[in-house]
Amino acid sequence: MKKAVIKIDRDYKIGPIDNRIYGNFIEHIGRAVYGGIYDPGHPLADDMGFRKDVIALTKELKVPIVRYPGGNFVSGYNWEDGIGPKELRPRRTELAWFAIEDNQVGTDEFCEWSRRADTDVMMAVNLGTRGADAARNLVEYCNFPGGTYWSDLRIKNGYRDPHGVKLWNLGNEMDGPWQIGHKTAEEYGRAACETAKVMKWVDPSIELVACGSSNSGMNTCYEWEATVLDHTYDFVDYVSMHQYYGNEKNDTPSFLANTMDMDRFINHIVSVCDYIQAKKRSKKVLNISFDEWNVWYHAFADNAKAEKWREKPAYNEDQYNFEDALLVGGMMITLLKHADRVKVACMAQLVNVIAPIMTENGGRIWKQTIYYPYLHASLYGRGTALNVLVDAPKYDCKEYTDVPALESIAVESEDGAYVTIFAMNRGEEDLEVSCCLRDYPGCRVEEFITMAGYDLKQYNTADQPDRVIPQSSSAYEMEGDCLTVTFSSYSWNVVRVRVGK
Repeated sequence: MKKAVIKIDRDYKIGPIDNRIYGNFIEHIGRAVYGGIYDPGHPLADDMGFRKDVIALTKELKVPIVRYPGGNFVSGYNWEDGIGPKELRPRRTELAWFAIEDNQVGTDEFCEWSRRADTDVMMAVNLGTRGADAARNLVEYCNFPGGTYWSDLRIKNGYRDPHGVKLWNLGNEMDGPWQIGHKTAEEYGRAACETAKVMKWVDPSIELVACGSSNSGMNTCYEWEATVLDHTYDFVDYVSMHQYYGNEKNDTPSFLANTMDMDRFINHIVSVCDYIQAKKRSKKVLNISFDEWNVWYHAFADNAKAEKWREKPAYNEDQYNFEDALLVGGMMITLLKHADRVKVACMAQLVNVIAPIMTENGGRIWKQTIYYPYLHASLYGRGTALNVLVDAPKYDCKEYTDVPALESIAVESEDGAYVTIFAMNRGEEDLEVSCCLRDYPGCRVEEFITMAGYDLKQYNTADQPDRVIPQSSSAYEMEGDCLTVTFSSYSWNVVRVRVGK
């Protein structure tokens, strides 16, 4: 068995963790909305047609914020189509995903769903086919108390109290040629700047996210951010990041090492933000909204065969396996490593579409493998991120060199009662890990949760929902302030240490 060391010092802090780092995403695509959160014919549907079992799992995950309504969808969306009497709402050709949208769920319904799910809304505005006028009207509709055209229309539609949406995306992936209304960085920067100004004039309390690059492989990456932020820096609070990883080549060592690319991507975006801050001689520090991230590749073949112009089609329904859960855990660790600058993050998406939760229309619900590392991080990763040092064996693979077998972060809870160690062993061998906790006297291991020993390609189904689940482990020893724990090969691990008084 190989050995590794995790060094923790309570004075070496990355920073406080914004709970919005555990956010998620619902887009009008496939069965995310219709058949996902909304299924009025389901036995567990509530009075508005929302599935109560989906709401229950959303609450179990403690999702703090959900981005809506897109995604690519938003760049062709007329938000007015989704308000008012449902029988009067238009059916539209939806050009982002080539489906038919009947608009039975819109702004009011989603804001109501979020209240029932104990989460907040992160609203995106259309800067593809529309612009500042539609955006400022939507802010007025959602947030103005009353006495104006749009706020009174909200009241007429049954919502006297404002929805109070405080976080807004200025469009989506506008650097992408696939995007409806795709723009150059100069075009988008000007449009986003003017849109941001009027949105904040309507409601000065809101926060705004400018579109960053769609992924780290975009040819315009970094130049895009520099140009956009040159226009928008004084008016926005965050710049977005999006990143997905796949394993189409069935190269597990490279796939699990993709956290190295994610880490580098974040560092480079931070550098661009700080460059623009210096260029403008600004005192404001611009932070990151990593509002799309996940594993995404399993459903590509099925997507290519999908029939166009259907209502609520199955689309992007990735069936996640054990190795996907490992990388998702590693991606969560990477976000926590940058808690000083990544203040918002949204796993994409919540239900059915590249999601931790799967449902059958009118039927069962189950948790995918990626549900569990996301759950553990959300439950136990709130507080202060600690800058741990990891000394572990390394390996080389096709895409990366000097890959540490062990990826880890530690979090001190908000009340100081716990230190939680999150760790992914992406190596082929078990690791005996030593960790000194001398800064936390009188501590003891309260729980060691692990996901290990599964075939890397194993996944959960409606018929077998518990094939890949976490287990409790006793593979640790605590002598004084020294913890020795075994992290199995290819494993996700959570060690919860209770701090003595």
